[in-house]
Amino acid sequence: MNQQSDHFPVLGIDDFRKDPSLNSNLLFNELFGERAIDHPHKHDFFIINIFDRGKGSHTIDFVDYEIKNKQIHLVFPDQVHQWKIEPGTIGYQLMISRNWFESLVPTLRFSPSIYQNHPVIDLSKNHFMIILYEFKAIQEALKEEHVFWGIIQKRSEVIGLLISKAVESIFNNDEQFHSNPVFSKFLNLIDEYFKEQRSVSFYAEKLNISPNYLNIICKKSINSSASSLIQDRILLEAKRLLKVSEMSVKDIVFDLGFYDQASFSKFFKSQTGMTPSQFKG
Repeated sequence: MNQQSDHFPVLGIDDFRKDPSLNSNLLFNELFGERAIDHPHKHDFFIINIFDRGKGSHTIDFVDYEIKNKQIHLVFPDQVHQWKIEPGTIGYQLMISRNWFESLVPTLRFSPSIYQNHPVIDLSKNHFMIILYEFKAIQEALKEEHVFWGIIQKRSEVIGLLISKAVESIFNNDEQFHSNPVFSKFLNLIDEYFKEQRSVSFYAEKLNISPNYLNIICKKSINSSASSLIQDRILLEAKRLLKVSEMSVKDIVFDLGFYDQASFSKFFKSQTGMTPSQFKG
């Protein structure tokens, strides 16, 4: 993972291994009963949580989601999250390494940005039972004396396909939520240049299309303007840095490419209704 621009805690999959000497690309955890993550942090791996019975709250990139029965919660690499799970919860978790995640992404069939806007998926009883079966199969496979990792990887990819099928059923509009390849490239460019480039024209030129056409693609893909997506990415990074880094507001202003602290504060307050210092707490 490239950590040159990370200013906040990043937990790797190695941090969760019971036996640090073992090297694996997937960890399975039971989510039984009460638990909490008090301090927001992020991971360099992918997490799939499935809840049979659930109650509590899960905050992903500063948006609160209620934990309910028959749900899947997805946390992508580099997303900030924390949760408070209440007693009586029964669930299971897969932690999937960055390497396996890259091979799993195509099975999700929709752009990761779509899932990041809809990270909590309510499942029908049928979809839930089918996905739970694959979770249990992975759990059993991991108990074997000689673990067959190839099968486990394929089962994780099957889970990706089943999730995409469930999402397609819920959204019931394949065209609206299916990612346009140009849209995916635009999101990747935002991740690469958002600290230096705020202009829609810059990204449109990189994509060899007009700014107007880029806006049309964004509206069709996710019902948002190109400029809003750029601002959303800047705001998300600002929130991450303010909440979970040791950086001063002055350093964050410089890191995010704002002219001065006043312009950053004006931008942040217009988006959140709070000053950066109030948000930082």
